[in-house]
Amino acid sequence: MSTVLELAAVSKTFRMHLQGGIRLPVVAGVAFDVKAGECAVLAGPSGAGKSSILKMIFGTYRCDSGSIVVRHGGDAVDVATAEPRQILELRRTALGYVSQFLRAVPRVAAIDVVAEPLVIAGVVRTEARQKAAELLSRLNIPERLWPLPPATFSGGEQQRVNIARGFVSGLPLLLLDEPTASLDAGNRAVVVDLVSEKKRSGTAVVAIVHDEDVRTAIADTVVEVARFTPAAVEGS
Repeated sequence: MSTVLELAAVSKTFRMHLQGGIRLPVVAGVAFDVKAGECAVLAGPSGAGKSSILKMIFGTYRCDSGSIVVRHGGDAVDVATAEPRQILELRRTALGYVSQFLRAVPRVAAIDVVAEPLVIAGVVRTEARQKAAELLSRLNIPERLWPLPPATFSGGEQQRVNIARGFVSGLPLLLLDEPTASLDAGNRAVVVDLVSEKKRSGTAVVAIVHDEDVRTAIADTVVEVARFTPAAVEGS
């Protein structure tokens, strides 16, 4: 299997400008790779830097040093040094992300929120909406809610719309930040099935999952983020 994502010697420090410029080291020396069809789960206590690693892969945070190489279609892009336009193109063609919270344009129907990534990628709107409908059905969002904006939904319903939006595209790399945190057992099982299907299709997945049963079901490798805390790296 080909390697889709490779992190090498990645470090991140935040500067607290409102507290005298104090520097807060988050992670140092992060190194792992994920192949097509594999799922790597980032594990560790709250505050260890798991979400920061996902955001560096997605290009929301810039790392201080190291490389984050995403390979797709014969190309290799180092997110750590890529131009903003390259990162935007990478998100359109190769890099999906399911955050902990749904961010959607107000007053846009849920079905169109889910279909939007496909429409942006050039898929005909009717086909995009059909795929969105299939995912909303699988995630137990009642059809009567599809024409409504997700802002009117419960927290669990919003998260399922968020998951549907992230899974609707066939991108080679998918990042999941606590996708099952607010879901009941039935919908957690649906997400496990969706991840398994993505893996079978060759998608590489990086996930943060605190639910032990979900982690066991989807993980091919577990990356212990605590070993990349600056104190641990200095003491190694």
